[in-house]
Amino acid sequence: MLLNRPLATPLFLLAASLLAAPAGAQVKFDPNFGGGFSIPGAAVNDADLVKLSARFTAATADQPAMVAVTADVADGYHISSLTQAPGGPQKTVLRLDASSGVRQIGAWVADPAPKTHIDTEIWEGLTLEEHYGQVTWRAPVELPAGVDPAVLAVTGSADMQACQDSCVSLDGVAFAARLAPPGSIPPIASQAQPAAPGGGPSAADLTASGAPFMEAESVTTSLPVLLGAAFLGGLILNLMPCVLPVIGLKVLSFAEQAGHDRGKVLAMNLAYTAGILIVFMLLAALAAFASYGWGELYTITEFKVGMVVLVFAMALSFLGVWEIPLPGFAGGKGANDLQQQEGYLGAFFKGIFTTILATPCSGPFLGSAIGYTLTQPPAITFMIFAAIGLGMSSPYLLIGAFPDLVKALPKPGAWMETFKQLMGFVLMATVVYLISTVSSDYYLPVLATLVAVGFACWWIGGTPITAEPSKKTTAWLGGVGTAVLAGWLAFSYLGPSEHGLPWRDYSQSALNAAQAEGKTVLVEFTADWCLTCKLNLKRAINTDRVREVVEANDVQPLLADWTDKNDEIKAKLESLGSRSIPLLAIYPAGSTQPIILRDLISEDDLLTALAQAGAVRGNEPSVEMPTIEIGEATPAGTFR
Repeated sequence: MLLNRPLATPLFLLAASLLAAPAGAQVKFDPNFGGGFSIPGAAVNDADLVKLSARFTAATADQPAMVAVTADVADGYHISSLTQAPGGPQKTVLRLDASSGVRQIGAWVADPAPKTHIDTEIWEGLTLEEHYGQVTWRAPVELPAGVDPAVLAVTGSADMQACQDSCVSLDGVAFAARLAPPGSIPPIASQAQPAAPGGGPSAADLTASGAPFMEAESVTTSLPVLLGAAFLGGLILNLMPCVLPVIGLKVLSFAEQAGHDRGKVLAMNLAYTAGILIVFMLLAALAAFASYGWGELYTITEFKVGMVVLVFAMALSFLGVWEIPLPGFAGGKGANDLQQQEGYLGAFFKGIFTTILATPCSGPFLGSAIGYTLTQPPAITFMIFAAIGLGMSSPYLLIGAFPDLVKALPKPGAWMETFKQLMGFVLMATVVYLISTVSSDYYLPVLATLVAVGFACWWIGGTPITAEPSKKTTAWLGGVGTAVLAGWLAFSYLGPSEHGLPWRDYSQSALNAAQAEGKTVLVEFTADWCLTCKLNLKRAINTDRVREVVEANDVQPLLADWTDKNDEIKAKLESLGSRSIPLLAIYPAGSTQPIILRDLISEDDLLTALAQAGAVRGNEPSVEMPTIEIGEATPAGTFR
C-alpha cells in the first residue's frame, strides 16, 4: 500500500510550511479587518472618520449624466484608493444601488489622485495608494428613462477603511446624491490623469476592480473579436497553477473513459462543462448586478477560509484518508475503486470546483474581455463570461466528442492510485497558497480548524463502507459537528478582535514620551507563540468595555511583541521582576511604579487595575503608588 491513511503527514507538511510566515502580525490586528482607533487627547467616533456627500448631473448634448461622491477624511487618517492592489490594505469600493434605476456606464475616477509610496514595514514592496483630507470620485451613469432628474435620488454605499496607526472598517456607508446644476461635475475626459508609480497606467485607466477601463463610445474592437479573446482566455485558464490539481484529477477520468461508448463519454464531459458554466454565469451575475470583478470573491475572508477547508478536505480524500461521497469524484481507496465509472454528479461538481479554483488566476486576453463588460449591459456581460466558460471547457468537450484522443494514456491500473496521491500533495500546496491569501491574524484559527477537519475526515473515512447506515450517519454527524464546533471555537477565541485597542509598538522611548504627556500607559507583553497571551487579548483586553475606558480617559496602549528576540523587551520584563509572559503593566499618570497583571486575566481584572491606576476620571491617585501585582508571580526564566 502506497499511503495508509496518512493524516499526520499532510497536517505536518501544512503546518511546517507556514512556520516561515512573517511573525508578529497576529496580535497587531491587520488593517484589513478593523480595529480600535484613537487620536491622542480626543475620542473620535467611527462615523466621524469619513463623511460622504454626493451629487449628480443630468445628461447633456455633449456628455453623459455624472455622479460625484466626495469623502471628507478626518485629520490624521487616510483611506485607500479604489485601485489599491491586493495583498495590502482594503481598497475602497463604491456601489450604486440598483433600486434607484441608475446604471453606472464607466469607471470611477479620483480627484485628486491618491498619494503613493512604497511600503517598507507591513507590506514590504507594495505600492500603497492613499487619500488624505478630501477626495471626489466621478463616474458616468445612465439615468432611468421617464423619470424627472429633479425628483430622482441616486443612492449607494461605500466600503472603506480609515487608517492611522491602526484601521477601522467602515462598510456599507450610505450616500444619497441629489441633482446638481448642469456642468457642475466635470466629464471624465477633462480630468487630470494621475500617473502611477513606475510609469504604469494612470488611475483613470483602471476600474475599481483593477481591469482596464474603456468608455463605451471609445471601443473600436468588435464584440465577436472580444468573444474570441474571452474564449481563448478561458482556454488558457486550464494551464494556470490554480487549477492544475483538479485537471490532474480529470486526467484520471479520461483514462477511465478510454474505450467507453462515445455517447456516454460525451455526456460525462457535458456534465463537467455544465459545472464550469454555472459558476461563470454566477460570476456574470455578480459582475452585472453587484459590481464584482474577476477574482473579487477572494477578497472575502469567509470565502477564502471556506475554500481552504474545501481544498484541504479534497486533498485528504486524494491521500486516502476518506472518500468524497460522489461517484467518481476522487476515486476510492484502491486502484480497483478508481476504475469505477465516473458519475454525472461527480463530473458536474468537478466542473464547479475547477472554476472556483481558477478565479484567483488571470491570464492573457481575460483583462480586455472582462474590462469590456464594465461598460456594457448585462446581456453582453453574460455573453463574455459564457465565452470564457466555453473556452475553459472546450478541451473536455473535444475529448468527449473524440474519445480516441486519450488512447495515448496508460490503461487504468495501479498507476492511477499513485497519480491521485501525488495530486493530493499538489492540493496541499494549493492549501498553503490559499492560506497565504488570508490575513495573518487568522492563521492560528484556520490551522486549528484544519486539524478539526482532518479529524472529521479520519472519523468518516474510518467507517467501513459495509457498516450499518446508523454507524455511517453517526460518523458523518459526529465528524462534521466536531469540525464545525472546533472551527467556531477557534475563530471565537483565537481570531483577531473586532474591537482592538489603538495599539502602538512598545519602546522605552514611547513609554517615556507618553508618561511625559501625563498619560496613563498600558503595556501588554505578548508573543505569537503564547496561547495564554492570545486568550487574554481576545477575552480581556481587546473588548468594548476596555476600549471605551481607554479612549474616554486618554490611556495609551503599547504592545510589546516578544515573538522574536528583542533585548529591549527582555530587559523591561526583567526590570519588572519577570522573564515570563503574559504580563500586563499599567503605569498610572505621574507615576513610575506600575500595576502588574500576570498570567490569565479577566476583563474585570483589567478594568479594576485601570481604576486603581486612576485611569478612570475621578479615581486619580493622590500619592506615588507602589507596584501592585495581580496574579501569581512566576520565577525568572520560566514562560507561559
